Amino acid sequence: MGSPKLGHTDPLHEDDTLQRIRSTLGGGIELAGLRDDAAVVEVPEGATLVVSVDSVVDGVHFDLGLCSPLDVGWKALMGALSDLAAMGAQPLGALVALCVPPATGRGDLTLGITAGVAEAADASGCPVVGGDLSAAPALVVAVTVMGTVAGGAPVRRDGARPGDTILVTGPFGGSAAGLRTLRAGQAGPAASYRRPWARLSEGEVARQAGAHAMIDVSDGLALDLHRVADASEVGFALDPGAIPVAEGATLEEALGGGEDYELVVVMAPGDLPGYQRRCAAAGLRPPVPIGTVGADVGARRLGDEPLARLGWQHAVG
Repeated sequence: MGSPKLGHTDPLHEDDTLQRIRSTLGGGIELAGLRDDAAVVEVPEGATLVVSVDSVVDGVHFDLGLCSPLDVGWKALMGALSDLAAMGAQPLGALVALCVPPATGRGDLTLGITAGVAEAADASGCPVVGGDLSAAPALVVAVTVMGTVAGGAPVRRDGARPGDTILVTGPFGGSAAGLRTLRAGQAGPAASYRRPWARLSEGEVARQAGAHAMIDVSDGLALDLHRVADASEVGFALDPGAIPVAEGATLEEALGGGEDYELVVVMAPGDLPGYQRRCAAAGLRPPVPIGTVGADVGARRLGDEPLARLGWQHAVG
């Protein structure tokens, strides 16, 4: 997929811009080539359809002073795809709604974001099959993703059982550390903040290995662990020394920074050897055990201390 030619400062006209978007994204799996208001997709026979929607908003999920429009498009699609990864689903297609504020150069902004979406779509194997374009007071990218699970059920967050092992697919705190260093004008690990990856392969392997519960860490490891425990009506005990912390990050950023998009995987100890073998065969990083699930709903600890619900929660009321 090629990037659009930027440098257009003309007013944003919908039909012309949509044609440029089509040339950037390609036809996807929608045979009409993104020309109708609705997409036609085929779900493989016997597969379960998994659907999720997510959005990123300027000043809330990203800062255009710290990342490019291409980064915004990449982050919007990868963040939405992470919800599929957390259920062990593989992507089928995506719908992208782009709302752009009226301002000079917004054609450049629109096409830049589209180019970032196209890069993420190509990297993840998730074609964009439709969407919407509109003017709005603030820049918003809303992404609906569709995925499928074949040969079994999607993994939910409510299946953790006492005695299960809690594992993670990678280190935490990298996005928070990257944002911190960018705001300070320092050189640092900004890639995790600007260009996260949805752990689609990791989620599918964990599902096939018998995971009881999963969640992607978008809002913070501590908060998302509490969400699994809430849904499963269990407690947990974590080993603070076992939690993988990204280079340049602090333990606090690892626990509450969010937007790492690694997966928390909960499964029976007896399934761990098979899970590890599957990860090795797929060329994935070995999963890291960080704790265990307990029966006491009120006991949720990091070492000897209660673990607070550290992480990001939107104020919606």
